[in-house]
Amino acid sequence: MFCIVLDIPLIFALATTSLNMNIDNTQSQMRKGILEFCILSVIKRGESYPGDIVDEMRASGLQILEGTLYPLLTRLKNAEMLTYRWVESPSGPPRKYFSLTEKGQLFYQDLGRTWEELSFAVNKIITPKPTNL
Repeated sequence: MFCIVLDIPLIFALATTSLNMNIDNTQSQMRKGILEFCILSVIKRGESYPGDIVDEMRASGLQILEGTLYPLLTRLKNAEMLTYRWVESPSGPPRKYFSLTEKGQLFYQDLGRTWEELSFAVNKIITPKPTNL
């Protein structure tokens, strides 16, 4: 099993040490850190076709290209987190539908716990503390 380690302090430290801060790069790095979790969240709800994953991500405000998605799906499949089946399409070639394996379900649960911990910590840090008057 493998796990994503998000070194958020490192990402922010690298961004702030540069005199020529590049917000686009920082935003891109932040998105990459949660991309796998979001993709697995879509697949967890049911078998998913890559085009539908892209559509759902975009509808949620997360931009992803199929050229980014396919290598990630292949890596997850090779790590035995995902499986797929071919489904005939009436309007073209067969489509590959992905679903989580048992190993993928466990991995997703671990990522979910990590997300909750990170989300709680970040929200705690960025929420202004009440001032005593």
